[in-house]
Amino acid sequence: MSAPRLLFLTHTGMLGGAERSLLDLAEAWPDERRLLTLAEGPLTEAARARGIPVTVEPSGKLATVKRESGAPGLGALADVARLSASVAREAKGFDAIHANSQKAFVVAAAAGLLARRPVVWHLRDILTTAHFSATNIRAAVLLANARAAMVIANSEATAAAFRAAGGDADRVRVVHNGIDPARFDAVTDADAAARRAELGAGDACVLAVCARLAPWKGQHVALAALAVLPDAHAWIIGKALFGEDAYARGLVDHAVSIGVFDRVRFVGEREDVPALLRAADLVLHTAVEAEPFGRVVVEGMLARRPVIATDAGGVREILRHGETGWLVPPGDPAALADTVRQVRAMDAAAREAVVARARAEAAARFTVRAMVDGVARALGEVVSGHPRPR
Repeated sequence: MSAPRLLFLTHTGMLGGAERSLLDLAEAWPDERRLLTLAEGPLTEAARARGIPVTVEPSGKLATVKRESGAPGLGALADVARLSASVAREAKGFDAIHANSQKAFVVAAAAGLLARRPVVWHLRDILTTAHFSATNIRAAVLLANARAAMVIANSEATAAAFRAAGGDADRVRVVHNGIDPARFDAVTDADAAARRAELGAGDACVLAVCARLAPWKGQHVALAALAVLPDAHAWIIGKALFGEDAYARGLVDHAVSIGVFDRVRFVGEREDVPALLRAADLVLHTAVEAEPFGRVVVEGMLARRPVIATDAGGVREILRHGETGWLVPPGDPAALADTVRQVRAMDAAAREAVVARARAEAAARFTVRAMVDGVARALGEVVSGHPRPR
């Protein structure tokens, strides 16, 4: 089955985990494709650098509608109409529209009607009131049931939340995110040593936390655990992306107040994540809410480092406790610190066996190729008009 010609649509120009997965998907897409974004930014720059054709249509008042918002204002609705007409014109040259976010799906739903093209919503969020207003969830699910030819969920956890919110189960297909193992295999011991030297790690045990700086991502949990691990250091990799600057500033103040600032490096956003994770001793995933997927968990596995992650959401589909990594309760710094001690105290051969199993499993299950093939199968059903029965 050949892949359809695809118009990828996203609302942001920023580069979070969902957008990085979109870039990987669009770059490897085996047929004609174009990325249409509703904002200029690092995402569009990265797409052009990868040779992905890009169109930018500024979102206007629609940008003021947030996840926690209620009903949109008239200005935002007017911009939805304007954007839908523009996307529809672009979509006529493609077989289907792929919406990468909730906001993008709202625009795509109307554009698909105008262009007479099917719309697929790639759902990368767990639809709960921890992240979205009840109004947003109801509106998104009703619109998906009415207008999405298919909903591609990035994990079983994401799919389950969609169904629990009233989403049509027959429309859902699960395709896990994929990451290119080659980027991690290319990292040498010298690369890792250079990062440790750059960040002044010396012989300390380094705990790497790699995620955008946001309250639900739980970097504060890692700092609290560090406070009872006096011989460890932490690298906080990432930056605030979607209005979480106050939390990012608060992390620095928190590190000072609990006496760990001298053992923390706020590294910022980096493109050498494979080398940074390889240079660390352990990789921590510290989300206090259920993660839709858990990109950094796979990255840590591919970097051949022990991974300790929050036991919730899509992470449970990636790690098997004690076999390919370790799971801890969300928001529990004491449990996190205890598990760090446990992993460090393990027999080296036993720990390396876990790491080796993890790397092999990540390279087999969570690749860009597997992601592209899964999305292509789903899109093939949509374009052929014959979705497979569940």
